[in-house]
Order: sequence, then C-alpha cells, then structure tokens
Amino acid sequence: MTLEGKGFFIWQIRNCEGGDVDAIAELAEKAKFTHVIVKVADNVQSYNIDAKTGKDLVAPLVKALRDRDIQVWGWQYIYGYDPIGEADKAVQRIKQFNLDGFVVNAEGEYKYPDRDRAARHYMLRLRAALPMLPIGLSSYRYPSFHPQLPWNEFLARCDIAMPQVYWMMNHNPGKQLERTVYEYQSLNYVRPIVPTGSAYQYGDWTPTLRDETEFIEKAIELNLKAINFWEWGHTRKYLPHIWKLIGDFNWSFEVGQNIGQAYIDALNSHDPDKVLQLYTENAVHVTSQRTIQGHEAIRKWYVNLFNNVLPNAVFSLNNTLGKGMIRYLSWIARSSAGNVDFGSDTIGLEEDKIAYHYTFFIVT
Repeated sequence: MTLEGKGFFIWQIRNCEGGDVDAIAELAEKAKFTHVIVKVADNVQSYNIDAKTGKDLVAPLVKALRDRDIQVWGWQYIYGYDPIGEADKAVQRIKQFNLDGFVVNAEGEYKYPDRDRAARHYMLRLRAALPMLPIGLSSYRYPSFHPQLPWNEFLARCDIAMPQVYWMMNHNPGKQLERTVYEYQSLNYVRPIVPTGSAYQYGDWTPTLRDETEFIEKAIELNLKAINFWEWGHTRKYLPHIWKLIGDFNWSFEVGQNIGQAYIDALNSHDPDKVLQLYTENAVHVTSQRTIQGHEAIRKWYVNLFNNVLPNAVFSLNNTLGKGMIRYLSWIARSSAGNVDFGSDTIGLEEDKIAYHYTFFIVT
C-alpha cells in the first residue's frame, strides 16, 4: 500500500462537515481523493474522541471512507517526553482501525537536546510492532533550517517523507517545493516525497488560486506521486474556492510518466506476468551477474526473485529521478522477517514500456 494522487489532512473531525462522516466521505469521493489522513492520536492519548459522550469519532469515518474505496491513514503529533508510550498509542490506534498507513508528525518538541534518542526509541517500537506498515514523516520543509531535528532517526525507519511546504507570507510554492525536494534528496536517508501544501489562512495572508495551481503542477513536473493539503476543516470553512480548485484538478499520470511506481506495483503483485506487461517484447535486462533478453528469460529471472531471492517481500519506491526516456529508480523491500533489501535500477523506455533495464540490489 502506498500513496498516490490527492489527499487531505483532517485535524478535528467535528469541525469537518459538522462531524457528518458520510458528508466527509462523499466530498472526498467527489474530489477524487485517493486518501484522507485523520488525526488518531496526540502524545500518548487517543484523538478525535467526543469530550462529552466519549464516542470515538474515527471509527465511523474510517468505515465511510473505506466504503468508497478511499485509503485511510492516521497521524499523530509526538512530543518525545514518553516515546515508548507515544509509539504504543500509535500502534493501538493503527491496529484498532486497520489503517492503510500512518504519519508521524514531529516538529519543535523534537528539536530539544537528546531527542535523537527519543526518536530512535519511538521508531524502533513502532517498526517492531508494524514492520510492513507504510509510515511517513511529516515535518519541516527545509531540513537545513532545522538541523536539531533527528532526521536520520526518523527517516531510517520511514517509507515516505512528507514535508510541510507551507509558503506562508509568500506566493512562490513552486520555488519552495523545488528547494524542499532538493534538500530532502540530500539527506542521508532519501525517501519518496509526498508534500503537503498550504490550504489555510494565516493572519492577513491567504494562498491564491494561482498558488495552488502552481504547487500541484510543480509536483507533477517533479514526478511526485502524491500530494496532500492542510487542513480540511479550515479550507472548507474559510477557503471554499481553494477547496473547489483542488477537488477539480485532475491528478493523473500516464504509465510512462510514472513508470517507477508502476514497476513497484508490479513487483508487489509477485506475479512475473504483471511485471512483463511493462516490458517491450525484445527488452534487455542487465544484472550484475548476466544479461538476459526476451520475455521468457526475463520471466524466469522474476520467478527466481519472487520465490528465492526476496520471497514475500513488500517493495516501496525510495526515489526516482529523470524524465523522458531514461529513469533512475531506487527501492526498498521489507520481508516479514524484518530484513531490508535495497535495489537500484536504470530503465530505458520505448513507447511507455521498458526497452532496457539495469538492476542491482543488496540483501542485508
């Protein structure tokens, strides 16, 4: 399971469509959101619990969204005072709703001294309980401005980087997103980037329709596979024109534009024939051991990969670079045993299919 397309963060369910979960789900479906990210925990406490009745508001929303085939991810704001308690609360809420993925929101509190240890304990606990769950880190747009945050400790065990590209007091989201991508791709742990854009007011500042269009188009230009916006309740109440633009924008990729994710999806099917659908008839696949050509030989290679080399692995796209006919991919595979496999590929395209393919991987 991974993130593709458009999505929105939800902070307080009661402030979204008056807490009507069916209305929320209907709007998400109409806007063609592929996912919604709902706050399920804060520190060591469950979140989105009705203070008067004690009713958990998350459960009916999860059902309403799932009934419309929309992924439901959870998110938690963490502080670092009790990292084990925070992780245990996250695990409890994730399992309670069988969430499709989870977002760790770490900001100022994790810039205090010794928070690298807290981040390490939190992530180790979370990963030990949920080794196969997609996890993202939501934090600052420019790591260079916030070196105190323990980026390595978080991203080492995350699958996705989800920078908050909030262009407050400015109107240059494209330029800011480009810098964000550059800085995140310069970190020790490079992860697929799914940015969150500004869809809220701040004092006298308001994002414009042009801003939102520029942000989305720049994400597509940079070959990012998904985007999110903050925050549902605020946008719907104060910026309905921004909501309409985001909902109306047709987020789509052709296979050639998004061949990296198409390849990862095919790997996760563990079906050699689905992988072969991405290859031209006379494609060449070069590995560190040998060169193979044609569907029959390539199919045998993938049969061995799925059955012997990386059995039962879950693949995720780590990074993708390049446009046009040449793409450079790196990926991570996790097995149920917890081992991590790293791979890199160079793919040449011909009419949106793989014409040649160089691959190399390390099993740890």
